[in-house]
Amino acid sequence: MDLTELMRWRPRVEKALDARLAMAVREARGLNPLLAPSLSGVRDFNLRGGKRFRALLLLAGYHLARGRDPAKVLSAAAALETFQGWMLAHDDVIDHGETRRGGPSLHVAMAGLHSGRGWLGSSAEFGEAAAITLGDLLEPLTVEGFLEVPVSPSRVTAALGEYHRMARMTALGELLDVILSVQPVARVSPKDVLTVHRLKSAIYTVSAPLRMGAILAGGRPALLELLSSVGDDLGVAFQLRDDVLGLGISSEHVVGKSTNDLMEGKRTLLVVDAWREGGRDQRMALEAVLGNPLASPEQFDQAITVLQETGSLDRSEEMIGWLKRRAYRKLDASTALDASRRQLLHEIGEMLTDRKV
Repeated sequence: MDLTELMRWRPRVEKALDARLAMAVREARGLNPLLAPSLSGVRDFNLRGGKRFRALLLLAGYHLARGRDPAKVLSAAAALETFQGWMLAHDDVIDHGETRRGGPSLHVAMAGLHSGRGWLGSSAEFGEAAAITLGDLLEPLTVEGFLEVPVSPSRVTAALGEYHRMARMTALGELLDVILSVQPVARVSPKDVLTVHRLKSAIYTVSAPLRMGAILAGGRPALLELLSSVGDDLGVAFQLRDDVLGLGISSEHVVGKSTNDLMEGKRTLLVVDAWREGGRDQRMALEAVLGNPLASPEQFDQAITVLQETGSLDRSEEMIGWLKRRAYRKLDASTALDASRRQLLHEIGEMLTDRKV
């Protein structure tokens, strides 16, 4: 299997995800008709866009360990997308995010449902409460997807153990991220930021999905160790790339995502590095936009200029390249995979770290 073949599984992941969410809507409607609109909202939220990286990497992990068609673990792959929906719904409440994947975030959509139905009380408060609860509902749907995989119970149990480790580390990473967001930038170290990236992003985006697929295939300990090490490096590089895209520019200075990361006051490596290297005026320019959604476009431009002038943007690009090269050295030195399967991981690394969106 190469990357092109792997990407062809995305429509099947979408179909399996839709079927699981449609079942949840039917179940809710049978319990009480009032539940159905909210469940339909979370179904729409989960099906709207998304690259399905985590699902595809679980399928890749199965193939890397087994060398076979990964159809057997499709329900587990789709389950990782409900886990992603759970994380995104809660993350948007924490960050006060208004949009997600080209549409309203879940709490905004639920506030719209409340307002449209003319229900009592605050639409905003209902929206947040409903989004948190709907996110919680996606967690048992995730576990259910693993329980349906037709492999030995011991493999399912081991995969669920990896899933629980992933969920625990993701929650700790999110908590550390929240704590760092209320610290002065000067007190946040690059090590702090990289710890958040490993816990909150690398494990649940790359290494754990690969490992879960391999575990379901009966992968050997040497392969699982390799997937952890390579996956964590590629996962941190993935998040560093996301931070660069989150500025609204790339290293070639073209339009990327948005400046939400600066508005939200995120302590990214870019910001922490620029603060440590910058002078008084440059730090003031950063302070003017961090956590300030009312900052002017000119102020955002000045802050981005600081990231460029201090060399922070270039150093993040260098870190991405260094992590990727280290991952590939580990991969190429390993005897746990043959050359063709190592090539698939190389291609996955490029997909994760060299993307433009």
